[in-house]
Amino acid sequence: MSKLINISELSKKLNLIDMKNKKPLNYILRYWEREFKEIKPKKINNRRYYTSHQVETIRMIKFLLKNKGMTIKGVKNLLNLGSNKLDDYNPHSLKTEYIKNYFSKKSKKLLKKVNKIKKYGKKNTS
Repeated sequence: MSKLINISELSKKLNLIDMKNKKPLNYILRYWEREFKEIKPKKINNRRYYTSHQVETIRMIKFLLKNKGMTIKGVKNLLNLGSNKLDDYNPHSLKTEYIKNYFSKKSKKLLKKVNKIKKYGKKNTS
């Protein structure tokens, strides 16, 4: 069974956080739930939990809305066409650009951690 992520964790993971009070902006995810039929979280004890597949779908939606400037209607049409599944091999497709962006951010984050370990890690005692 895959790990389920609650709505606050997902908001933090997607960097949907209010800058003033550092609280997660969960209302954005709840709004996207109403707009996109692909997002159906499991509700356990009246709390929302998302699967890893739903998290990837939400990341794609956020990328298209925030980074590419698409409208909600445009993203709905794109998801309904299923073109995000078919264009993996096209180097100029939206999904390819999303994956490049995702791995770029992930590698920068990893590089920061490696540099931090190098700087503050164990010193050579030779």
